[in-house]
Amino acid sequence: MLSVSDAPTVWNLLKGVICIYKPAGITAASVRSILLGNICRDLCELESRPPTRHVFIEGNPSTSLSVHVAPSFADHPLVVGPKYQPEDLRCTWGAPLGRNISGVFVLGLSDGNRTVKKLHMQRPTRVFRLKGLLGQATDTYFSDGKVVEKATFWHVNRSKLDAVLASIQAAHQKQMFHQCGVDIQSQAAYELAVQGLIKPENSKIPLLYGIKCVHFQPPDFTIEVQCINEHEMYLRTLIHDTGIQLHSVATCTGLQCIRYDCFTLEHALLRKHWTLQFLLDNMAESNRLLRESEADKRQKSATLLESDISKLKAPVVNS
Repeated sequence: MLSVSDAPTVWNLLKGVICIYKPAGITAASVRSILLGNICRDLCELESRPPTRHVFIEGNPSTSLSVHVAPSFADHPLVVGPKYQPEDLRCTWGAPLGRNISGVFVLGLSDGNRTVKKLHMQRPTRVFRLKGLLGQATDTYFSDGKVVEKATFWHVNRSKLDAVLASIQAAHQKQMFHQCGVDIQSQAAYELAVQGLIKPENSKIPLLYGIKCVHFQPPDFTIEVQCINEHEMYLRTLIHDTGIQLHSVATCTGLQCIRYDCFTLEHALLRKHWTLQFLLDNMAESNRLLRESEADKRQKSATLLESDISKLKAPVVNS
């Protein structure tokens, strides 16, 4: 655990990536405001530089004068306010989370802003757990909306739900290759698949790589989705469409992000731990995870390159 009692030293250490657990019901901007407020509050409680010294002369010019040195009131915290304020810190996120989504939320502080932006440009996949309720539909596709329709759901079982989810995944896989301009049954499609996840050129098109049911106890069910370019309304609509395909209706009751690239729930700080000491430790751990992830990606790229070179060097056998 990194422990520093000097505020200027800690300020210089606040340059990296942090991973926190965002609660549901608050916006990403509110999370950022709370986080920066806690950081500045803890910084102001640490040891900082003393107020600048003020030199003044006292006495009668006709008799004797004396020179005195005292702390300057113009630099006193009670006059100028706290030395560290939220406006002094730069903090942003790469992939936002909607108001009703909880879970893994990655942000950057100071120089870490470039890191999270670079990570977002690589468009890593995220994994969500979506909770649904069979038998009712709302106007917002979420549990906080007005109920507009009700239907029976006792005919829905686990096998029917799995079949619907498999058809949704197959449709997205077909769309994935279609956007690349190749036939899913061709050799080109196979060569694309072995290179890793296929990402659409348009960063605004949601795409599912995997979807499965992890909990089923009617009327409640939970599905796990691995996706890219998603947003909150799309995930709500996914639950609604699943209910329609099951010849019933469904509404979303919970959204949780459980993984973002190399960050998982075990790396995310709970709200009670959004303090300076825990954030410094989390920043060190997050930077280590990013370095290891980058090294793994370079190793995989080198392996694929060696495989392609070996194929080119392989002798051609004439029939």
